[in-house]
Amino acid sequence: MPTPSPTPLPASLAVAQRSLGDPTRRYPLFPPQLEGCPATSTADLQYPLALDYDTARLPAGFFDRDPYPGIRRWAELLPPLAPGLSMGEGGTPLVAAPRLADWAGFGGELYIKDESRNPTGSHKDRLNLCTVSAAVLSGAPGITVASSGNHGAAAAAYAARAGLPCVLFITEGTEPHLVRMVSAYGAAVVPLPRPLRRVLMRELVERAGFHPVSSITPTHTGHPFGPEGYKTIAYELYRQLGDRLPAAVFIPTAYAELLYGVWLGFKELSQIGRRGPAPQLFACEPAAGAPLRAALATGRPVAQVEEAPTAAYSIVVAANGYRGVLAVRESEGDAVAVSDDDMLAAQTALGREGLWAELSGAAGLAGLRQAARAMSFDGPVVCLMTSSGLKDQGLPAPTLPPVAPTWEAVRQTLKAVYNLSV
Repeated sequence: MPTPSPTPLPASLAVAQRSLGDPTRRYPLFPPQLEGCPATSTADLQYPLALDYDTARLPAGFFDRDPYPGIRRWAELLPPLAPGLSMGEGGTPLVAAPRLADWAGFGGELYIKDESRNPTGSHKDRLNLCTVSAAVLSGAPGITVASSGNHGAAAAAYAARAGLPCVLFITEGTEPHLVRMVSAYGAAVVPLPRPLRRVLMRELVERAGFHPVSSITPTHTGHPFGPEGYKTIAYELYRQLGDRLPAAVFIPTAYAELLYGVWLGFKELSQIGRRGPAPQLFACEPAAGAPLRAALATGRPVAQVEEAPTAAYSIVVAANGYRGVLAVRESEGDAVAVSDDDMLAAQTALGREGLWAELSGAAGLAGLRQAARAMSFDGPVVCLMTSSGLKDQGLPAPTLPPVAPTWEAVRQTLKAVYNLSV
């Protein structure tokens, strides 16, 4: 029996790139501006770019579509997508979590958006569908990325899907399970001291024309097409909440591409006429760094901080991205610093609800627990759970004592774990 042909995508309505340093500065859609806005950037700050769309051509009822199956559903408001690249990313479950609300001290309606259900186990698949599409449509000979976490895994998978080489620059000492994962996708893995990763990735871009899907600039700009994939989370939340907007969204944050992308989606919902105030967005950063919190506190667009050791390796960074500052300020949200103990407690609480999160992926719930001590929200609140607990294979597992093969040993185990007498 022949394989069914994929359903043709509606045409993208993306028309140009726009500078976040000066919104009047616009550039053609291709090639992607990977070094920030050429007209407004300085040596101290490279301004990222966003995409403009011809929303006047948006079909009626666009935001009334069912959120499934995946982000291809929203193709008109995405950058052009390469045919056959999608692996079903997006359309992830929204899980009601009343017991977690009680645990967090939050007296309202709480939901967990489970991004671990994406093909490689994290939210990064949404971004890489868009960025690897840009590489394919630009005719790039390969893809490169500097990442020791979820971004690298997703980039390697989508590069494999596209039939393109992928060179992954990781930090020396990266968890072996990640190396195994990206190697399974056929990526070439180059372990380096962290400060050299971006330097040599840039050299690969300049010498061989590889397309970078992570930032190559001194201050983080990211790929202009990347956050476009994340904004579909906002569209899905609107539909999954019964055509309602949440009051607040708590988001695990590193460079804040996810945070900014979600904010883009809510802005577009408002611009197209969806009623209700846009939600406050809360960036949940490891206390071991928290540069976005530092930038907001000092009024700077970018802050540089000293990193401390943390098990939340997927989201610890030394400098924030400018897009995160915009998203938090415009949404009237905040940045919350959470400790490893805070994230571990949230990870444990999620597990008791059947949701297995990476430590970094539990930062959103940890942030809500902290914010709920001083704030209340008039409407539903969503915590993004960004990645699977299977990504934490390097963390120590609980020590299990030996159990005798007797009914008494089973009874004692039930007593110890559940306080259950049988």
